[in-house]
Amino acid sequence: MRLADKKVVCYVEEEFEDLELWYPVMRLREEGATVHFVGPQANKKYIGKYGVPCESDKAMGDVSAENYDGVLVPGGWAPDKLRRYPEILTFIQEMHKAKKPIGHICHAGWVLVSAKILQGVTTTSTPGIKDDIENAGATWIDEEVVVDGHIVGARRPPDLPAYAKAFADLLAKA
Repeated sequence: MRLADKKVVCYVEEEFEDLELWYPVMRLREEGATVHFVGPQANKKYIGKYGVPCESDKAMGDVSAENYDGVLVPGGWAPDKLRRYPEILTFIQEMHKAKKPIGHICHAGWVLVSAKILQGVTTTSTPGIKDDIENAGATWIDEEVVVDGHIVGARRPPDLPAYAKAFADLLAKA
């Protein structure tokens, strides 16, 4: 399994987009990666927009970027909450500095905007936050998945197969 030695953080908060959280996580786990759900609190059940639960493994203050190979940020309404936590923004900035894979889909681009890591990056997101992405200094394009260096972006659930594959491929090279 090509990702057997890889560890990934997947952030979780209330009202995550169910498929955007679970699909890439299952894909990575199928290839042997260890994925930890990280939220504001450890061992707390968070509920997705459509009612699918996810229990956090760790609290956001208990993880360090140096111990992980990649990070996933799901969409939904969770990113608007996640972007308010300094611990998450610092983690994303440290992953960016180390050029480790950072995956974002749909509204998750908001977290990268708040972490101030999109200057000069080409990416995509749901069209609803296109202006936010561009105002953060990125070039936004309307494609199912966009990989720019170590940042992988996708628009919405129909793009999940291409997004999960692109992230897994990037993680395998990391």
